Amino acid sequence: METRPINDVSYEAYLKEEKLMGSSCGSCGARFLPPRPICTECHKAEMDWNEVEGKGKLVSFTCIAVGPPSMKAEGFDRNNPYCLGVVELADGLRVVARIQGVDTKNPETIEIGTSLSAKILHRGEGEEARAVLAFEPA
Repeated sequence: METRPINDVSYEAYLKEEKLMGSSCGSCGARFLPPRPICTECHKAEMDWNEVEGKGKLVSFTCIAVGPPSMKAEGFDRNNPYCLGVVELADGLRVVARIQGVDTKNPETIEIGTSLSAKILHRGEGEEARAVLAFEPA
C-alpha cells in the first residue's frame, strides 16, 4: 500500500496509472474517497495518500438519460442512459462513480448489493486525455 503526502500528485494522475487512491488523516485517522486535502473530522491538513482496494457493493444508483456534454459526447442520451451509483467498498469507504455493464434501459434489473470491481476508463487523447472511475459487476 502506497503512502505519500497529498500535495505530491493529483487523484486523476493516479487514476491514469490505474491506481485508486484515497486520503487518510495523519492526525485522527479518518479516510476519504475521493481524497481531501483537509480532514473534515479534525480540520487538520495532515493528509496522506493511501491506495484503496477497488472491490465493493452497490448501495444506491440512478440511471441518467439527460447528462452533461461530456456524457453526450460518449453517446449517452435518452435512448442510451448511463448509470451513476454509490459503491460501498470492502473497507467501508463509499464513493460515487459510473456503473458499467448493467442494463440502464431496464433499471429494475439492477440490484442493490451487487458485487462490483473498480475499472478505470480512459477517455480522450493527448492534452484532452482523462481518467474516470467506474465500477462493473464482479
